[in-house]
Amino acid sequence: MSGAKPLEIIARRAALELQDGDVVNLGIGMPLLVADYVPDDIQVYLHTENGLLGMGPPPDSDHVDPQIVNAAKQPVTERLGASYFDSASSFAMIRGAHIDVAMLGALEVDERGMVANWTVPGRAVLGVGGAMDLLAGVGKLIILMTHRTRDGVPKLVRQCRFPLTGIRPADVVITELAVFRVDKDGLVLTELQPGVTLEQVRAATEARFRLAPELVAAGAAG
Repeated sequence: MSGAKPLEIIARRAALELQDGDVVNLGIGMPLLVADYVPDDIQVYLHTENGLLGMGPPPDSDHVDPQIVNAAKQPVTERLGASYFDSASSFAMIRGAHIDVAMLGALEVDERGMVANWTVPGRAVLGVGGAMDLLAGVGKLIILMTHRTRDGVPKLVRQCRFPLTGIRPADVVITELAVFRVDKDGLVLTELQPGVTLEQVRAATEARFRLAPELVAAGAAG
């Protein structure tokens, strides 16, 4: 993936976390890109908070239906067998643990895997949206984010400075530099993105993390 943009690297890698038959909620922003990279040999069912299960890719300009949109109000298509329901039913699916995977963006993730993704103090925001429900109700929570802000500040931090979205930690964190899993003791670096060194990850990360045994065995610790 030489020359690939960070968001493309993240979305491509995130799509590999999906399994055949998963019901998946893609958050607004970067996670929506994952739909373009779902492997051809599996079928997943994309769920939107506004009431669609079986979301398809964006339509071409000649086939836009303003009534068929995702949670970000962007035009989408429907796959064969898609179903519609009201927002209350959609959130009942989330809160009732019927969504297998949620992929969300984040402002920060701390070394325990706790997520802050809905507000920056002092800035006007519309609200937390469905993120709080998704953290509480989904089977697997995957966070997609760039490793640092545009100003070069690490987003993987010792402790979140922004308000937390919920009390449930992420299961996986994917950036353009690395993949982390979260266990009871915190962040575990399990994978380096192609061409990235462990030294680069350490330099860009404030949070403490451990190396997965396979990375140690491969000599990533240097």
